[in-house]
Amino acid sequence: MTRLSLRNPLLTPEQIAQSPSQRQGMSQALELDMRVYGCHLIEAAGIVLRVPQVVMASAQVLFQRFYYLASFQDYSLRGTVLGALFLACKVEENPKSIRSIINVLDIIIKRDRGYPEIVTDGYDAEYYDLKNEMVIAEMQILRRLGFNVQVELPYGLLVNYLRCLEVTEHPQIPQLSWNYLNDLLRTPVYVCFQPETIACGVIYLAALKCGVSLPTSPPWWIVFDANEEDIRQVARAAVALHERSRLRVMPLDSDELEMHLRGELEDHVKATRHTRYETANASSKTASIASTV
Repeated sequence: MTRLSLRNPLLTPEQIAQSPSQRQGMSQALELDMRVYGCHLIEAAGIVLRVPQVVMASAQVLFQRFYYLASFQDYSLRGTVLGALFLACKVEENPKSIRSIINVLDIIIKRDRGYPEIVTDGYDAEYYDLKNEMVIAEMQILRRLGFNVQVELPYGLLVNYLRCLEVTEHPQIPQLSWNYLNDLLRTPVYVCFQPETIACGVIYLAALKCGVSLPTSPPWWIVFDANEEDIRQVARAAVALHERSRLRVMPLDSDELEMHLRGELEDHVKATRHTRYETANASSKTASIASTV
């Protein structure tokens, strides 16, 4: 009999050992870079759209879960970002229009790549291609996750744990812990550990960084249903994230992924940037001439 649980679904050891992308030949380093960049796009778009933190966090968790059930080779990063953000907005009852999500993400990507920041008008081929990507990605996320889009986040637990440990008034620990929670959304931590373990992990790291001793008799994390090895793994993931250097240009779809593997993506982006600026300048001149006639 199937049991319904409100707990976050976690990865199996087999899924952790090798993701679908790695089974298709992608290096672990590139996959992590793409996960980080996808979550960066979700967060940046969420900030511009002014959605609550819970929407951005839920979208990033859905994005991470999806790519342990599907590969970057088969499903574009850009489409999955659009689909995850669109779905999270609906799940968390803070809906945004398809057009606003597409336009915001499109401008963010153009800015990252140095392209002219021209907003799609909603009727051109570029807009309809992105809309199709979003709708298909949302359906694929729901299908792959078995419609289980429940996301339990550790933010509320963190606040309660800080109060119990009497460190809410510390000048650095609360903010550091909160920042680590946000940073860890870009890693697989949220699909490997339950929220109480993640909350304990960031407190452990923040206290360590600030040189603050927390109760050890009994160990404070035991009270919160966590174990030492798990919270150390969470802390190591946060440290490792800050030590990573991201690629300057990330592939957004399967075609660009192939270009990246051939070492041609950066040249392609530079050429596209040059072409788009020429087109934008030509359009501007035409409009200027037309206005004087």
